[in-house]
Amino acid sequence: MSKNKNNQPIWGNRINKGSKNIFEKVGGSLKIDKRLYHEDILASSVHVEMLFKQKIIDFKIKNKIIWGLKRIKNEIIKKKFSFDEKLEDIHMNIEKRLFDLIGDEAGYIHTARSRNDQVITDFKIWIKKATNQIVKNLDSTINLTLKNANKNIETIMPGFTHLKNAQPVSFAHYLMAYVEMFSRDKKRFLNNIDNLNENPLGVAALTGTSYNIDRFYTSKKLNFKRPTKNSIDTVSDRDFVLDFLFSCSTCAIHISRIAEELIIWNSDAFRLISLNDKIVTGSSIMPQKKNPDPLEYLRGKTGILFGNLFAMLTILKGLPLSYFKDLQDDKELVFNSFDQLKTSLIILNDVLKNFIVNKKRMYQLAEKGYLTATDLSDYMVRELKYPFRKAYKQTVKIVNYAEKKHKKLSELRIEEINLIEPKLKKDVLKVFDLKYSINSKTSYGGTSFENIKKMIKSYKNKYD
Repeated sequence: MSKNKNNQPIWGNRINKGSKNIFEKVGGSLKIDKRLYHEDILASSVHVEMLFKQKIIDFKIKNKIIWGLKRIKNEIIKKKFSFDEKLEDIHMNIEKRLFDLIGDEAGYIHTARSRNDQVITDFKIWIKKATNQIVKNLDSTINLTLKNANKNIETIMPGFTHLKNAQPVSFAHYLMAYVEMFSRDKKRFLNNIDNLNENPLGVAALTGTSYNIDRFYTSKKLNFKRPTKNSIDTVSDRDFVLDFLFSCSTCAIHISRIAEELIIWNSDAFRLISLNDKIVTGSSIMPQKKNPDPLEYLRGKTGILFGNLFAMLTILKGLPLSYFKDLQDDKELVFNSFDQLKTSLIILNDVLKNFIVNKKRMYQLAEKGYLTATDLSDYMVRELKYPFRKAYKQTVKIVNYAEKKHKKLSELRIEEINLIEPKLKKDVLKVFDLKYSINSKTSYGGTSFENIKKMIKSYKNKYD
Protein backbone atom coordinates (compact mmCIF):
# COMPACT_ATOMS: atom_id res chain seq x y z
CA MET A 1 0.00 0.00 0.00
CA SER A 2 1.55 3.30 -1.05
CA LYS A 3 1.48 6.62 0.75
CA ASN A 4 -1.32 8.96 -0.13
CA LYS A 5 1.15 11.63 -1.25
CA ASN A 6 -1.29 13.90 -3.05
CA ASN A 7 -3.76 14.27 -0.22
CA GLN A 8 -6.44 12.54 -2.28
CA PRO A 9 -9.29 10.41 -0.92
CA ILE A 10 -8.21 6.81 -0.42
CA TRP A 11 -10.52 5.71 -3.20
CA GLY A 12 -8.84 8.13 -5.62
CA ASN A 13 -6.96 5.28 -7.32
CA ARG A 14 -10.28 3.86 -8.49
CA ILE A 15 -12.02 7.08 -9.51
CA ASN A 16 -10.25 8.66 -12.49
CA LYS A 17 -11.83 12.09 -12.48
CA GLY A 18 -11.69 14.36 -9.48
CA SER A 19 -14.88 15.28 -7.68
CA LYS A 20 -16.42 18.66 -8.28
CA ASN A 21 -15.70 21.16 -5.54
CA ILE A 22 -19.37 21.30 -4.58
CA PHE A 23 -19.46 17.56 -3.92
CA GLU A 24 -16.20 17.70 -2.00
CA LYS A 25 -17.82 20.38 0.13
CA VAL A 26 -21.07 18.54 0.83
CA GLY A 27 -19.62 15.02 0.76
CA GLY A 28 -16.97 15.65 3.38
CA SER A 29 -17.83 15.48 7.05
CA LEU A 30 -14.60 16.62 8.70
CA LYS A 31 -16.10 19.75 10.25
CA ILE A 32 -18.71 17.57 11.94
CA ASP A 33 -16.91 14.37 12.83
CA LYS A 34 -13.54 15.75 13.96
CA ARG A 35 -14.93 15.61 17.49
CA LEU A 36 -14.74 11.81 17.17
CA TYR A 37 -10.94 11.85 17.12
CA HIS A 38 -10.55 10.42 20.63
CA GLU A 39 -12.94 7.53 19.93
CA ASP A 40 -11.36 6.86 16.55
CA ILE A 41 -7.85 6.63 17.97
CA LEU A 42 -9.07 4.45 20.85
CA ALA A 43 -10.88 2.02 18.56
CA SER A 44 -7.98 1.92 16.09
CA SER A 45 -5.51 1.18 18.90
CA VAL A 46 -7.62 -1.71 20.18
CA HIS A 47 -8.10 -3.01 16.62
CA VAL A 48 -4.33 -3.03 16.07
CA GLU A 49 -3.75 -4.78 19.41
CA MET A 50 -6.21 -7.44 18.30
CA LEU A 51 -4.48 -7.85 14.92
CA PHE A 52 -1.20 -8.48 16.74
CA LYS A 53 -2.82 -10.87 19.22
CA GLN A 54 -4.22 -12.87 16.31
CA LYS A 55 -0.80 -12.88 14.55
CA ILE A 56 -2.17 -10.90 11.61
CA ILE A 57 0.52 -8.22 12.11
CA ASP A 58 3.82 -8.48 13.93
CA PHE A 59 5.00 -6.82 17.14
CA LYS A 60 7.10 -4.17 15.41
CA ILE A 61 4.26 -2.98 13.18
CA LYS A 62 1.82 -2.96 16.08
CA ASN A 63 4.14 -0.82 18.20
CA LYS A 64 4.84 1.64 15.38
CA ILE A 65 1.12 2.12 14.72
CA ILE A 66 0.30 2.55 18.43
CA TRP A 67 3.14 5.06 18.79
CA GLY A 68 1.86 6.99 15.78
CA LEU A 69 -1.71 7.07 17.05
CA LYS A 70 -0.57 8.40 20.43
CA ARG A 71 1.46 11.08 18.67
CA ILE A 72 -1.56 12.08 16.59
CA LYS A 73 -3.79 12.26 19.68
CA ASN A 74 -1.35 14.60 21.39
CA GLU A 75 -1.11 16.77 18.29
CA ILE A 76 -4.89 17.14 18.16
CA ILE A 77 -5.14 17.90 21.88
CA LYS A 78 -2.39 20.52 21.61
CA LYS A 79 -4.00 21.96 18.46
CA LYS A 80 -0.94 21.16 16.38
CA PHE A 81 -2.73 18.78 14.01
CA SER A 82 -3.29 19.98 10.46
CA PHE A 83 -6.78 18.95 9.29
CA ASP A 84 -7.30 18.55 5.54
CA GLU A 85 -10.90 18.77 4.29
CA LYS A 86 -9.95 17.03 1.03
CA LEU A 87 -9.52 13.84 3.06
CA GLU A 88 -13.26 13.78 3.77
CA ASP A 89 -13.40 12.94 7.46
CA ILE A 90 -11.52 12.58 10.72
CA HIS A 91 -10.82 8.89 10.06
CA MET A 92 -8.91 9.50 6.84
CA ASN A 93 -7.16 12.55 8.32
CA ILE A 94 -5.80 10.38 11.11
CA GLU A 95 -4.79 7.62 8.71
CA LYS A 96 -3.03 10.09 6.40
CA ARG A 97 -1.09 11.57 9.31
CA LEU A 98 -0.12 8.05 10.39
CA PHE A 99 1.39 7.49 6.93
CA ASP A 100 3.37 10.71 7.34
CA LEU A 101 4.72 9.52 10.71
CA ILE A 102 5.55 5.85 10.14
CA GLY A 103 5.40 5.27 6.39
CA ASP A 104 3.77 2.44 4.46
CA GLU A 105 3.30 0.27 7.53
CA ALA A 106 0.46 2.59 8.47
CA GLY A 107 -1.52 0.73 5.82
CA TYR A 108 -1.88 -2.26 8.11
CA ILE A 109 -4.22 -0.28 10.40
CA HIS A 110 -7.16 -0.85 8.06
CA THR A 111 -6.72 -4.61 7.84
CA ALA A 112 -9.98 -6.47 8.55
CA ARG A 113 -12.14 -3.38 8.89
CA SER A 114 -13.98 -0.82 6.77
CA ARG A 115 -14.88 2.77 7.44
CA ASN A 116 -18.43 1.44 7.79
CA ASP A 117 -17.74 -0.51 10.99
CA GLN A 118 -15.03 1.94 12.06
CA VAL A 119 -17.41 4.92 12.04
CA ILE A 120 -20.22 3.12 13.84
CA THR A 121 -17.84 1.88 16.51
CA ASP A 122 -16.52 5.39 17.12
CA PHE A 123 -20.04 6.79 17.12
CA LYS A 124 -21.38 4.26 19.61
CA ILE A 125 -18.47 4.92 21.98
CA TRP A 126 -19.10 8.67 21.69
CA ILE A 127 -22.85 8.31 22.32
CA LYS A 128 -22.18 6.25 25.44
CA LYS A 129 -19.89 8.99 26.74
CA ALA A 130 -22.37 11.72 25.80
CA THR A 131 -25.22 9.82 27.43
CA ASN A 132 -23.30 9.61 30.70
CA GLN A 133 -22.77 13.38 30.58
CA ILE A 134 -26.50 13.96 30.09
CA VAL A 135 -27.28 11.60 32.98
CA LYS A 136 -24.88 13.55 35.19
CA ASN A 137 -26.69 16.79 34.33
CA LEU A 138 -30.04 15.13 34.95
CA ASP A 139 -28.82 14.05 38.39
CA SER A 140 -28.17 17.72 39.17
CA THR A 141 -31.62 18.67 37.90
CA ILE A 142 -33.28 16.03 40.05
CA ASN A 143 -31.27 17.01 43.12
CA LEU A 144 -32.07 20.70 42.75
CA THR A 145 -35.76 19.96 42.27
CA LEU A 146 -35.71 17.75 45.39
CA LYS A 147 -34.13 20.56 47.41
CA ASN A 148 -36.82 23.00 46.29
CA ALA A 149 -39.51 20.44 47.08
CA ASN A 150 -38.11 19.75 50.54
CA LYS A 151 -38.35 23.47 51.37
CA ASN A 152 -41.97 23.68 50.22
CA ILE A 153 -43.73 20.60 51.58
CA GLU A 154 -46.30 22.72 53.44
CA THR A 155 -46.52 25.42 50.78
CA ILE A 156 -50.12 25.32 49.58
CA MET A 157 -51.04 26.23 46.03
CA PRO A 158 -53.84 25.47 43.58
CA GLY A 159 -53.43 22.42 41.40
CA PHE A 160 -54.64 23.12 37.88
CA THR A 161 -56.57 21.31 35.19
CA HIS A 162 -57.18 23.24 31.97
CA LEU A 163 -55.15 26.00 33.72
CA LYS A 164 -58.14 26.51 36.02
CA ASN A 165 -57.99 26.11 39.78
CA ALA A 166 -58.90 22.49 40.52
CA GLN A 167 -57.83 21.16 43.93
CA PRO A 168 -55.33 22.31 46.56
CA VAL A 169 -51.90 20.69 46.43
CA SER A 170 -48.52 21.07 48.03
CA PHE A 171 -46.06 23.00 45.88
CA ALA A 172 -43.57 20.25 46.71
CA HIS A 173 -45.94 17.73 45.15
CA TYR A 174 -46.00 19.82 41.99
CA LEU A 175 -42.20 19.85 41.88
CA MET A 176 -42.03 16.12 42.58
CA ALA A 177 -44.00 15.54 39.39
CA TYR A 178 -40.97 16.86 37.51
CA VAL A 179 -38.67 14.66 39.56
CA GLU A 180 -40.67 11.75 38.16
CA MET A 181 -40.31 13.04 34.60
CA PHE A 182 -36.58 13.66 34.82
CA SER A 183 -36.08 10.29 36.54
CA ARG A 184 -37.78 8.61 33.59
CA ASP A 185 -35.49 10.56 31.27
CA LYS A 186 -32.46 9.30 33.17
CA LYS A 187 -33.72 5.72 33.00
CA ARG A 188 -34.43 6.09 29.28
CA PHE A 189 -30.88 7.28 28.57
CA LEU A 190 -29.37 4.49 30.65
CA ASN A 191 -31.53 1.93 28.83
CA ASN A 192 -30.15 3.29 25.56
CA ILE A 193 -26.62 2.45 26.66
CA ASP A 194 -27.69 -1.10 27.35
CA ASN A 195 -29.39 -1.35 23.94
CA LEU A 196 -26.43 -0.06 21.92
CA ASN A 197 -23.79 -1.94 23.89
CA GLU A 198 -22.82 -4.29 21.06
CA ASN A 199 -19.52 -3.89 19.26
CA PRO A 200 -19.66 -3.22 15.48
CA LEU A 201 -15.89 -3.42 14.95
CA GLY A 202 -14.87 -6.26 12.66
CA VAL A 203 -17.96 -6.61 10.48
CA ALA A 204 -16.03 -4.60 7.85
CA ALA A 205 -18.03 -3.18 4.91
CA LEU A 206 -21.07 -5.46 5.29
CA THR A 207 -20.07 -9.14 5.08
CA GLY A 208 -17.52 -9.61 7.84
CA THR A 209 -13.93 -10.57 7.04
CA SER A 210 -11.87 -13.63 6.11
CA TYR A 211 -9.16 -12.72 8.64
CA ASN A 212 -9.06 -14.67 11.90
CA ILE A 213 -10.03 -11.71 14.05
CA ASP A 214 -11.27 -11.82 17.66
CA ARG A 215 -14.32 -9.57 17.99
CA PHE A 216 -14.88 -10.65 21.59
CA TYR A 217 -11.45 -9.29 22.46
CA THR A 218 -12.16 -5.87 20.93
CA SER A 219 -15.60 -5.86 22.57
CA LYS A 220 -14.06 -6.33 25.99
CA LYS A 221 -11.33 -3.75 25.43
CA LEU A 222 -13.80 -1.15 24.13
CA ASN A 223 -16.25 -1.82 26.98
CA PHE A 224 -18.98 -3.37 24.87
CA LYS A 225 -20.95 -6.33 26.22
CA ARG A 226 -20.63 -8.42 23.08
CA PRO A 227 -20.07 -8.20 19.29
CA THR A 228 -23.00 -7.53 16.99
CA LYS A 229 -24.50 -10.67 15.46
CA ASN A 230 -25.27 -9.71 11.85
CA SER A 231 -22.77 -7.83 9.71
CA ILE A 232 -25.36 -6.39 7.30
CA ASP A 233 -27.58 -5.08 10.06
CA THR A 234 -24.57 -3.67 11.90
CA VAL A 235 -23.48 -1.24 9.21
CA SER A 236 -27.03 -0.10 8.44
CA ASP A 237 -28.33 0.06 12.02
CA ARG A 238 -29.10 3.53 13.34
CA ASP A 239 -31.66 2.52 15.94
CA PHE A 240 -29.23 3.65 18.61
CA VAL A 241 -29.21 7.09 16.99
CA LEU A 242 -33.01 7.23 17.00
CA ASP A 243 -33.04 6.12 20.63
CA PHE A 244 -30.67 8.91 21.60
CA LEU A 245 -32.53 11.55 19.61
CA PHE A 246 -35.88 10.39 20.97
CA SER A 247 -34.56 10.50 24.53
CA CYS A 248 -33.21 14.01 23.94
CA SER A 249 -36.57 15.09 22.52
CA THR A 250 -38.55 13.62 25.40
CA CYS A 251 -36.25 15.22 27.96
CA ALA A 252 -36.62 18.51 26.09
CA ILE A 253 -40.40 18.20 26.40
CA HIS A 254 -40.07 17.97 30.18
CA ILE A 255 -37.67 20.93 30.26
CA SER A 256 -40.08 22.92 28.11
CA ARG A 257 -43.03 22.06 30.33
CA ILE A 258 -41.38 23.18 33.54
CA ALA A 259 -40.09 26.28 31.75
CA GLU A 260 -43.66 27.09 30.70
CA GLU A 261 -44.89 26.54 34.27
CA LEU A 262 -42.27 28.92 35.63
CA ILE A 263 -43.05 31.52 32.96
CA ILE A 264 -46.74 31.42 33.88
CA TRP A 265 -46.12 31.44 37.62
CA ASN A 266 -43.70 34.36 37.24
CA SER A 267 -46.19 36.38 35.17
CA ASP A 268 -47.86 39.47 36.64
CA ALA A 269 -51.20 37.69 36.40
CA PHE A 270 -50.09 34.80 38.66
CA ARG A 271 -47.16 36.13 40.73
CA LEU A 272 -46.62 32.72 42.33
CA ILE A 273 -42.84 32.97 42.00
CA SER A 274 -40.27 35.63 41.18
CA LEU A 275 -37.04 35.14 39.25
CA ASN A 276 -33.68 36.31 40.50
CA ASP A 277 -32.03 39.04 38.43
CA LYS A 278 -29.37 36.49 37.44
CA ILE A 279 -31.86 34.70 35.18
CA VAL A 280 -33.85 37.53 33.61
CA THR A 281 -33.16 40.09 30.89
CA GLY A 282 -34.37 43.61 30.21
CA SER A 283 -36.19 45.42 27.42
CA SER A 284 -34.68 47.71 24.82
CA ILE A 285 -37.55 50.19 25.22
CA MET A 286 -39.40 49.46 28.49
CA PRO A 287 -37.15 50.29 31.44
CA GLN A 288 -39.24 48.42 34.00
CA LYS A 289 -39.20 45.01 32.29
CA LYS A 290 -37.62 41.84 33.68
CA ASN A 291 -38.17 39.13 31.10
CA PRO A 292 -37.82 35.34 31.63
CA ASP A 293 -35.76 34.96 28.44
CA PRO A 294 -33.73 31.91 29.60
CA LEU A 295 -36.98 30.02 30.20
CA GLU A 296 -38.31 31.05 26.81
CA TYR A 297 -35.00 29.88 25.31
CA LEU A 298 -35.56 26.44 26.86
CA ARG A 299 -39.08 26.30 25.51
CA GLY A 300 -38.10 27.38 22.03
CA LYS A 301 -35.07 25.14 21.56
CA THR A 302 -37.25 22.07 22.06
CA GLY A 303 -38.36 22.43 18.45
CA ILE A 304 -34.79 21.98 17.22
CA LEU A 305 -34.44 18.67 19.05
CA PHE A 306 -37.77 17.50 17.61
CA GLY A 307 -36.52 18.48 14.16
CA ASN A 308 -33.34 16.44 14.54
CA LEU A 309 -35.36 13.35 15.50
CA PHE A 310 -37.79 13.79 12.59
CA ALA A 311 -34.88 14.36 10.19
CA MET A 312 -33.24 11.07 11.21
CA LEU A 313 -36.53 9.20 10.96
CA THR A 314 -37.00 10.59 7.46
CA ILE A 315 -33.46 9.66 6.40
CA LEU A 316 -33.96 6.06 7.50
CA LYS A 317 -37.51 5.42 6.40
CA GLY A 318 -36.69 4.48 2.80
CA LEU A 319 -33.19 3.02 3.02
CA PRO A 320 -32.63 -0.58 1.91
CA LEU A 321 -29.67 -2.53 3.35
CA SER A 322 -26.89 -1.81 3.95
CA TYR A 323 -24.74 1.37 4.00
CA PHE A 324 -25.60 4.56 2.10
CA LYS A 325 -24.19 8.09 2.14
CA ASP A 326 -27.51 9.30 3.56
CA LEU A 327 -26.39 7.95 6.93
CA GLN A 328 -23.53 10.45 7.12
CA ASP A 329 -25.93 13.08 8.48
CA ASP A 330 -26.59 11.09 11.65
CA LYS A 331 -23.61 12.57 13.49
CA GLU A 332 -24.50 16.21 12.90
CA LEU A 333 -28.04 15.59 14.18
CA VAL A 334 -26.81 13.76 17.28
CA PHE A 335 -24.06 16.26 18.08
CA ASN A 336 -26.50 19.14 17.72
CA SER A 337 -29.10 17.51 19.96
CA PHE A 338 -26.52 16.63 22.58
CA ASP A 339 -25.08 20.15 22.66
CA GLN A 340 -28.53 21.68 22.85
CA LEU A 341 -29.83 19.38 25.56
CA LYS A 342 -26.70 19.72 27.68
CA THR A 343 -26.93 23.53 27.46
CA SER A 344 -30.65 23.43 28.27
CA LEU A 345 -30.07 21.34 31.38
CA ILE A 346 -27.32 23.68 32.56
CA ILE A 347 -29.64 26.68 32.11
CA LEU A 348 -32.53 24.92 33.83
CA ASN A 349 -30.29 24.05 36.76
CA ASP A 350 -29.35 27.71 37.09
CA VAL A 351 -33.03 28.63 37.11
CA LEU A 352 -33.79 26.06 39.80
CA LYS A 353 -31.21 27.77 42.01
CA ASN A 354 -32.57 31.25 41.39
CA PHE A 355 -36.31 31.55 41.90
CA ILE A 356 -38.26 32.64 44.96
CA VAL A 357 -41.59 31.14 45.98
CA ASN A 358 -44.39 33.57 46.87
CA LYS A 359 -46.05 31.35 49.48
CA LYS A 360 -48.62 33.96 50.51
CA ARG A 361 -49.77 34.51 46.95
CA MET A 362 -49.97 30.75 46.33
CA TYR A 363 -52.24 30.34 49.33
CA GLN A 364 -54.41 33.30 48.30
CA LEU A 365 -54.90 31.85 44.82
CA ALA A 366 -55.73 28.44 46.31
CA GLU A 367 -58.60 30.08 48.18
CA LYS A 368 -60.24 31.04 44.90
CA GLY A 369 -62.29 28.76 42.68
CA TYR A 370 -63.94 26.48 45.28
CA LEU A 371 -61.00 24.04 45.31
CA THR A 372 -62.42 21.95 48.19
CA ALA A 373 -65.69 21.13 46.42
CA THR A 374 -64.56 17.57 45.69
CA ASP A 375 -63.74 17.14 49.38
CA LEU A 376 -67.36 18.02 50.20
CA SER A 377 -68.64 15.38 47.76
CA ASP A 378 -66.29 12.78 49.22
CA TYR A 379 -67.46 13.69 52.74
CA MET A 380 -71.10 13.06 51.79
CA VAL A 381 -70.18 9.70 50.29
CA ARG A 382 -68.36 8.64 53.45
CA GLU A 383 -70.62 10.14 56.12
CA LEU A 384 -74.06 10.16 54.48
CA LYS A 385 -73.46 7.02 52.39
CA TYR A 386 -74.64 8.83 49.26
CA PRO A 387 -73.72 7.51 45.82
CA PHE A 388 -70.96 9.76 44.47
CA ARG A 389 -73.16 11.19 41.70
CA LYS A 390 -75.82 12.26 44.22
CA ALA A 391 -73.13 13.82 46.41
CA TYR A 392 -71.73 15.54 43.32
CA LYS A 393 -75.12 17.09 42.46
CA GLN A 394 -75.64 18.34 46.02
CA THR A 395 -72.16 19.86 46.03
CA VAL A 396 -72.89 21.68 42.77
CA LYS A 397 -75.92 23.27 44.42
CA ILE A 398 -73.86 24.38 47.41
CA VAL A 399 -71.13 25.81 45.15
CA ASN A 400 -73.74 27.67 43.10
CA TYR A 401 -75.21 29.11 46.29
CA ALA A 402 -71.77 30.25 47.52
CA GLU A 403 -71.00 31.79 44.13
CA LYS A 404 -74.32 33.67 44.15
CA LYS A 405 -73.59 34.99 47.67
CA HIS A 406 -69.99 35.88 46.69
CA LYS A 407 -68.64 33.67 49.43
CA LYS A 408 -65.87 31.10 49.70
CA LEU A 409 -66.97 27.63 50.75
CA SER A 410 -65.08 28.15 54.00
CA GLU A 411 -67.19 31.26 54.68
CA LEU A 412 -70.53 29.41 54.55
CA ARG A 413 -72.35 28.78 57.82
CA ILE A 414 -73.77 25.34 58.51
CA GLU A 415 -77.26 26.87 58.46
CA GLU A 416 -76.74 27.96 54.85
CA ILE A 417 -75.44 24.53 53.85
CA ASN A 418 -78.40 22.84 55.53
CA LEU A 419 -80.79 24.79 53.30
CA ILE A 420 -79.51 22.55 50.49
CA GLU A 421 -78.43 19.40 52.34
CA PRO A 422 -80.11 19.12 55.78
CA LYS A 423 -78.29 15.91 56.77
CA LEU A 424 -74.88 17.60 56.97
CA LYS A 425 -73.57 18.47 60.44
CA LYS A 426 -71.20 21.19 61.58
CA ASP A 427 -68.30 18.73 61.35
CA VAL A 428 -68.49 19.12 57.56
CA LEU A 429 -66.93 22.59 57.75
CA LYS A 430 -63.47 21.09 58.30
CA VAL A 431 -63.36 19.81 54.72
CA PHE A 432 -63.15 23.39 53.43
CA ASP A 433 -59.77 23.92 55.07
CA LEU A 434 -57.03 23.77 52.42
CA LYS A 435 -54.49 22.06 54.64
CA TYR A 436 -57.06 19.47 55.73
CA SER A 437 -57.92 18.84 52.10
CA ILE A 438 -54.28 18.24 51.15
CA ASN A 439 -53.56 15.97 54.10
CA SER A 440 -56.65 13.90 53.39
CA LYS A 441 -55.07 12.73 50.09
CA THR A 442 -53.21 9.84 51.66
CA SER A 443 -53.53 7.35 48.80
CA TYR A 444 -50.16 6.24 47.43
CA GLY A 445 -48.84 9.03 45.20
CA GLY A 446 -51.23 11.58 46.71
CA THR A 447 -50.41 15.10 47.84
CA SER A 448 -50.55 14.68 51.64
CA PHE A 449 -47.56 16.17 53.43
CA GLU A 450 -46.56 12.79 54.86
CA ASN A 451 -46.67 11.17 51.42
CA ILE A 452 -44.44 13.88 50.02
CA LYS A 453 -41.94 13.59 52.87
CA LYS A 454 -41.65 9.85 52.27
CA MET A 455 -41.24 10.30 48.52
CA ILE A 456 -38.57 12.99 48.90
CA LYS A 457 -36.73 10.78 51.39
CA SER A 458 -36.85 7.80 49.02
CA TYR A 459 -35.33 9.86 46.21
CA LYS A 460 -32.72 11.47 48.45
CA ASN A 461 -31.59 8.01 49.50
CA LYS A 462 -30.94 7.22 45.83
CA TYR A 463 -28.93 10.36 45.18
CA ASP A 464 -27.07 10.94 48.47
